[in-house]
Amino acid sequence: MLELSTVEMEDRVKQELEENPVLEEGRESSMESADEEGFDIGDDRSGSGENEMDISLGDYMTEDDIPSYKLAEMNSQVERREGIPYSSGPSLQDQLLDQLRLRNLSKRDRKIGEYIIGNMDDDGYLRRDLEAITDDLIFKAGIEANKADIQKVLSVIQDFDPPGICARDLQECLLLQLEKKKPTPSTKQAITVLKDYFEAFVRKHYEKIGKGLGVDETGLKRILREITSLNPKPGNVWDSDPEASIQVTPDFIVEIINGELALSMNHRGIPELHISREYADMFRDYTGNKANQTNEMREAVQFVKQKLDSAQWFIDAVRQRQETMQRTMQTILFLQTEFFLTGDESKLRPMILRDVAKRTGYDISTISRVSNSKYVQTNFGIYPLKFFFSESTQTESGEEISTREVKQIMKETMEAENKRKPVTDEELTAILREKGYLIARRTVAKYREQMNIPVARLRKEL
Repeated sequence: MLELSTVEMEDRVKQELEENPVLEEGRESSMESADEEGFDIGDDRSGSGENEMDISLGDYMTEDDIPSYKLAEMNSQVERREGIPYSSGPSLQDQLLDQLRLRNLSKRDRKIGEYIIGNMDDDGYLRRDLEAITDDLIFKAGIEANKADIQKVLSVIQDFDPPGICARDLQECLLLQLEKKKPTPSTKQAITVLKDYFEAFVRKHYEKIGKGLGVDETGLKRILREITSLNPKPGNVWDSDPEASIQVTPDFIVEIINGELALSMNHRGIPELHISREYADMFRDYTGNKANQTNEMREAVQFVKQKLDSAQWFIDAVRQRQETMQRTMQTILFLQTEFFLTGDESKLRPMILRDVAKRTGYDISTISRVSNSKYVQTNFGIYPLKFFFSESTQTESGEEISTREVKQIMKETMEAENKRKPVTDEELTAILREKGYLIARRTVAKYREQMNIPVARLRKEL
């Protein structure tokens, strides 16, 4: 449960309430808790040995009858993660299949087309080799087709919308889009660039392209603008991952009240849970009349006992989850107090999972599960918990700082650079050393890659 986000936990609680009639939401109507009704193992409220509630599940079950709730908890994470429900329209594949049906194709070619569309990835590319597809068609669909047959049907699909769909690589994708545009001098020259100077284009060797085409800088800018306006991932026209568009629901809320930090957990959709008094009374009545029980009554006792145990286990698990999350977040708040008060990333302290585990007393794996897919709402925005974890590096004076501070300086430097002459890793290293950060060039390169920023040559613009 620790790995579940607040939204996922809400769904898990709803599912448990639907599946277990013993579990109820809201506060109990009386002051007495379900525990005080005496259904727990070893709890004797009556004072009488004959009415003792010390009922072992073994009295009613064989050793092979493991409670289903225990089996369910042993299932894989995929089964435990129910996922966030969402509604979505037709997928990209559905759209392509609809277009395929409108084409005048034989039944065999339509089957080939369906298989090609089924092998397309989320970006809209067909990255499988055509010969591999011919083999699959023989063994999986019983269709004999050679490479030329596959290519013929693929050419039909590549004429579908969105332009560039089912390309084998980026070069083909961009060419398919240009060929669908109205022919102009710029589009014709852009096609020439992609066909004859693609390597130079990718490596941003613009001088070589301009010299080869015999155009000046203004003309080259116009051609490059024609290419860069194209969509390198046509599959993204249809959102292939609907969950990505779901609004983030914070698991924690941190506020600044009178200069002090106040932490609260977002329990808006997670109700209070308790054991049904009706089922607790039913179990007490059954067990109090053990001598006169029929087979049907014994089965009823088995069912109620299993559901009672399952409900109690779930309530305890939810409570433990909340306590673990709260304690972990309080520790993160303590270690990163300056950031939560100012919102300044440079105030983030170096912090790894071990630091939080040591202060909370939990295992590192527990802290990892808590920080996974969790978000905290602050006065400065919503952040994933993983945002606050970073390694440390040293300044010239020996002070330990977060690597995030170094990355922020690198990012600001590259954002302010001259795009015609971007800052190299060597220059970034020199700039950081001037500011007192003793960072090696290879470390600078590693940080740049972690920020998904390309090398200087690929950041170059005309």
